[in-house]
Amino acid sequence: MIRYILGRALQSIVVILGVLLLVFFIVNLTGDPVRIMLPPEASQEDVERLRVQMGLDRPLPEQFVRFMAGAVRGDFGESLRYRGQPALKQVIERFPATLTLAAVTLAWSLPAALLLGTIAAVRHNSILDNLAMVLALLGQSLPSFWLGLILILLFAEQWNVLPSSGYGGPWHVLLPAFTLGAFFMARNTRLVRSGMREVLEQDYIRTARSKGLAERIVVVRHAIKNMAIPVVTMVGLDIGQLLGGAVVTETVFAWPGIGRLAIDSILQRDFPVLEADVFFIALAFVAINLVVDVLYTWLDPRVRVR
Repeated sequence: MIRYILGRALQSIVVILGVLLLVFFIVNLTGDPVRIMLPPEASQEDVERLRVQMGLDRPLPEQFVRFMAGAVRGDFGESLRYRGQPALKQVIERFPATLTLAAVTLAWSLPAALLLGTIAAVRHNSILDNLAMVLALLGQSLPSFWLGLILILLFAEQWNVLPSSGYGGPWHVLLPAFTLGAFFMARNTRLVRSGMREVLEQDYIRTARSKGLAERIVVVRHAIKNMAIPVVTMVGLDIGQLLGGAVVTETVFAWPGIGRLAIDSILQRDFPVLEADVFFIALAFVAINLVVDVLYTWLDPRVRVR
């Protein structure tokens, strides 16, 4: 078990280093970062001053070494928009907003998916099954930006019952959380239905039914219990994707999270913050997946690597 954890941790470190390498070369392949960051009317003295400040006057290999050394320490330089503030600090300050949105999204989408998927599997080929699959299809098909705009039009503009944007209280999170969770609910409903159908066809389920147990007891005590392992993996992947994949939703609802920060950094040419943002998202995603892998191995020894 310890060897497996160490191996997965080593793989995670390699992934993080790969992300840093990719970020560094993408920023440099776009052209001269200093020319991109500064407005066209900037003087040559301003260009040279910023180039020296960011260390871009040095050879590319030396720039890369300095970048990697700083990234390992969490030092991506100072924000170009908020002078004097570390870039990573900007990301950390925005993280609670994204974490709140992810938590509320998961809090409603996961139970809904478990309920709909279980009902669809138990009532296979019934009206309830077909209805659940239609909802899942809609949830996966509707673009999040389109769904968000429709919800704003109805609940904020037409009926005026919910705020359309901002991060001021519990009511502000409802529309973005529903918009973001629609896809995850739909996808997970299909996964739960498929997994539950497979479990319900196992021999021990047939044995439980042959003993005269009620269908509710068979499903709750036997089938759902054996669905726990796939659900753990599903939740872990959802958390990672929610932290890094809320860019569109945060932009539509002006939600001040790390996804919107990435877009703002691109538009404002604040590359140090963008680099810190991408690094933080990758680090969170890899860390969550590492924890999920360890939990999965602990719950199911059959996949344990010895």
